[in-house]
Amino acid sequence: MPFSSLTDPIDLARAQAALEKAWSDLKPSLPPESGERERKNLAYIVASLVPLAFDENDLAQRAIDRFHEKA
Repeated sequence: MPFSSLTDPIDLARAQAALEKAWSDLKPSLPPESGERERKNLAYIVASLVPLAFDENDLAQRAIDRFHEKA
């Protein structure tokens, strides 16, 4: 699980909120058949960026940027 390394409930909540925000921004631009795989990749990106982000919005934007870098 991507968020299994997050033990702080606040970090976990921020990560989940950021994932939902980032996913809602990215999903329309992705092919339908790649949805679940790409969402999982995004979740791992979000989890890795939690310590760097100021809030959920910052975390979501950082994740989107990193997702595009890896594409």
